[in-house]
Amino acid sequence: MKWDEFFVTGEPMIYGAMASIVLATIAIIVGLTYFKKWGYLWREWLTTVDHKRIGVMYILSALIMLFRGGVDAIMMRFQTAVPENTFLDSQHYNEVFTTHGLVMILFMAMPFIIGIMNVVVPLQIGARDVAFPRLNAISFWLFFFGAMLLNLSFVIGGSPDAGWTAYFPLASIEFSPTVGNNYYSLALQISGIGTLLTGINFIVTILKMRAPGMKLMRMPMFTWSSLITSVIITFAFPVLTIALALMMFDRIFGSQFFTMANGGMDMLWANLFWVWGHPEVYIVILPAFGIYSEIISTFSKKNLYGYSSMVWSMVIISLLSFLVWAHHFYTMGQGAMVNGFFSITTMAISVPTGVKIFNWLFTMRKGKISFTTPMLYSLAFIPIFTIGGVTGVMLAMASADYQYHNTMFLVAHFHYVLIPGTVFAVIAGFHYWFPKVFGFKLNDRLGKHAFWWIAISFNVTFFPLFFLGLKGMTRRMYTYSEETGFGPLNMLSFVGALGLAIGFAILVYNIYYSIRYSPRETNGDPWDARTLEWATSSPIPAYNFAVTPNVKTRDALWAAKHDNISIFDEEIKPIHLPSNTGKPIILGAIFFAFGFAMVFSWFIPAIIAGIGIIIVMATMSFDRDHGITVSVKEIMETEKKLRGETL
Repeated sequence: MKWDEFFVTGEPMIYGAMASIVLATIAIIVGLTYFKKWGYLWREWLTTVDHKRIGVMYILSALIMLFRGGVDAIMMRFQTAVPENTFLDSQHYNEVFTTHGLVMILFMAMPFIIGIMNVVVPLQIGARDVAFPRLNAISFWLFFFGAMLLNLSFVIGGSPDAGWTAYFPLASIEFSPTVGNNYYSLALQISGIGTLLTGINFIVTILKMRAPGMKLMRMPMFTWSSLITSVIITFAFPVLTIALALMMFDRIFGSQFFTMANGGMDMLWANLFWVWGHPEVYIVILPAFGIYSEIISTFSKKNLYGYSSMVWSMVIISLLSFLVWAHHFYTMGQGAMVNGFFSITTMAISVPTGVKIFNWLFTMRKGKISFTTPMLYSLAFIPIFTIGGVTGVMLAMASADYQYHNTMFLVAHFHYVLIPGTVFAVIAGFHYWFPKVFGFKLNDRLGKHAFWWIAISFNVTFFPLFFLGLKGMTRRMYTYSEETGFGPLNMLSFVGALGLAIGFAILVYNIYYSIRYSPRETNGDPWDARTLEWATSSPIPAYNFAVTPNVKTRDALWAAKHDNISIFDEEIKPIHLPSNTGKPIILGAIFFAFGFAMVFSWFIPAIIAGIGIIIVMATMSFDRDHGITVSVKEIMETEKKLRGETL
């Protein structure tokens, strides 16, 4: 392979990106060396098994990926803002929309959700950590190095270019001969294994590590949504992993699973992808429903209306999510009977979803609503998500879908579902739980400025796409002629994208501003909230709770504050915690090396890396971690310090 084939060349933007990556890396190395933070970084973060710190690392990674995916989005909107624009050529545009979809779904939305789950769920159930802390660290590092592997394709070898769905034969070696789709299959397999381990870990954590008295129907709604999401992950991700492995065999070893000859079947990929792909939508949306439930209940000063129906709605949604995958390809000729079945199951999902919408509305009815920043995102979610849901029912009708299929109408629909259904939720949850993690609130005035920019600009960006789709503009069209009349609405959409960028810039500035100027919290419950995570100090001590909570009712903290039902009945005792380990990050790095070698079919380095993976895993299997014990004296001193008392 020649160097100009190894490195991506020929585009000024690529050279600029390479230079910025090198400069940022040098700046980080120099900064850590100058401030002598290498030891701190290794001891406190890179080797941590603390669920809260792992959650923070997930969220930080998601914010970086949000920036990457956001830049891709602005480039796409700019390219289509005017007819016959030459800002991007067709190949570059294909790569940009492919990586935008992958990054936003798999490396932004999912890690943001999993990060919040990591921080919040053990606290909401009164646990000291997740069931398998070291496995949790492995999950994060597999996700992280999978994400880095995919992003490396940007400058080395070339990005995947067959869309985030990677349909065959378009993604085959015949029609996509660069290594871009090798990155797709390897990076997603590595990060997907991490996600699968997370799902298993949280199922065991929630079922086996709840505090005494916390029955299933006393769990906070976010914990319920996390449990159901983890079950979906456990059933859906193995399908994707197998499909990606078959894809890897087709592209690297010349097998014929998804080819159109020698007994291969391209539609097999489409079916396997969407058997995972549609439950994936609910993997990122159901936890968002849980976040909204916590926020709406807290800021309405009311218990959640219809708790049981909310739980059962999520259970039904999770079951139906595995029965709708063929609605993504009604037009591929599977017949009226099959299309009719999937049309009915798809429309049926709107029923339990509608139940949840009414539950949130009834929760707010006659409530004393506080219009804080997280509550504003929750309020905006309801009408915008409803538009996404209603247009989803339009798309669910198989006969009508022949008109909408693969048009910008579809693009508008899924953005109206996923942005309010996930992005608004994680931003709301970020504001809501930020003081619990860091001990101070984000500035509410700046938060509201960012909200209005994001909420208004979102509609300016995506609402015109409904009309463009109805006028016949197909998705993934990199340019068009002036005679089509698509120009004005596309320009309006680009203006909205710029507004979204301003909104997110204000959000980032708010983090900086709040770190410097926000007053520090000392009572641990700044929102007058209802659930257990607010019953401990802010920021949260390593052991979470000085005493294991004893839960006697739903909304345990609210009952403790207003009905004098005690939570902490026992005396403080020494607490045992797991010790940190560097093996998860080493394992992740070796997986990265294995994946990179496989991308370029360098089999000897890949075999060496594979042996390294087996050795590290075997070593971890024989580890005996005796952990550390926090004494009663240390616990009492920590509690006083976090409450701002003099020691």
